[in-house]
Amino acid sequence: MIYLDNSATTKPYKEVLDSFIKVSSDYFGNPSSLHEFGGKAERLLMQAREQIAHLLNVKNSEVYFTSGGTESNNLAIKGTALMHRKRGSHIIITGLEHASVRETAEQLKDLGFRITVIEPDKKGIVHAEDIEKEITQETVLVSVMHVNNEIGSIQPINEIGEMLKKHERVIFHVDHVQGIGKVPLDLYQARVDLCTISAHKFHGLKGNGVLFIRDGLRISPILSGGNQEWRVRSGTENVAGIVAMAKALRLTMDNMEKHLNRLTSIKTYIMKELGRIEGITVHTPEKKSAPHIVNFSIKGFKAEVFVHALEERGIFISTTSACSSKKSAPSSTLMAMGIPEKDAKSAVRVSLSYGNTKEEAEIFTRAVKETVIRLREVMKL
Repeated sequence: MIYLDNSATTKPYKEVLDSFIKVSSDYFGNPSSLHEFGGKAERLLMQAREQIAHLLNVKNSEVYFTSGGTESNNLAIKGTALMHRKRGSHIIITGLEHASVRETAEQLKDLGFRITVIEPDKKGIVHAEDIEKEITQETVLVSVMHVNNEIGSIQPINEIGEMLKKHERVIFHVDHVQGIGKVPLDLYQARVDLCTISAHKFHGLKGNGVLFIRDGLRISPILSGGNQEWRVRSGTENVAGIVAMAKALRLTMDNMEKHLNRLTSIKTYIMKELGRIEGITVHTPEKKSAPHIVNFSIKGFKAEVFVHALEERGIFISTTSACSSKKSAPSSTLMAMGIPEKDAKSAVRVSLSYGNTKEEAEIFTRAVKETVIRLREVMKL
């Protein structure tokens, strides 16, 4: 099997699974309990928070645990909107955002908020000046994805953060789910106020995530109950999953330091080889794109047909984002870039991890070429 769908989810590291089992078995107490057994769980929680804060280069008090990227995005956007609605009711997002951002913004429309969507250029990149043109006295939040999950384009987060210095009342949220462990981001330097990451995108376990909330920033909780996570996110913490997430992040950061150049070279090879195949159009920009994502269209074929054809050869890729892959609608990201609907419907995504090899890339590109030829012959019959 060659697994090339790492933007949908990654295989957990063995060490991550071992940590989860150890904590689940030996330290399963509720960290909110007063007894010593609960205290041991609480200490593990505190250690994990400290480790993640160190890896993100932020303060311990700025790390809030959630159930994953979707919840973190919802908490960031809804929490900001509800807390600051007396000050303004305007939110800016981009046409590149994940469904958990887009649909959250749509929900807020029903509460009277006005949503502005900034479209990207033809390379899938938004520009700070386009965002600034839309900022008004009513704007409370700008939310921008760091790395697009479908085509891998990297957004100019530093430039946007610098621009927002002139608009101090506007809160800046970044969805860093696809960038973490692949594309470095200094949250303080970029003046980010809120930042989302998700464990299962960096070889942790599903159901765990983090929302970075800058010290001094107040947002409204969307889950009420036990007042965990400094009353911002109630619910008994998944201590085993959080400890495992801290380990996964550390291992991924180590891999980024050691293997980022190799990963980039594999991606470059795939893009070059795909570009040589007749009828294939690569949508991922050569520059300003992440080292692990390649998106391309195959003229004349539906994306699902191609995905299943490669699956028969033991190669696993995807269509759009995993959250939208079972919908028949074309990619909203590609449509926002101005790509024709027919091409958008034939687009597929390859996403790598540090565990993938050059040999796998060679097998994959050869399989793509052979599959294209075979499917075209079938179409002639």
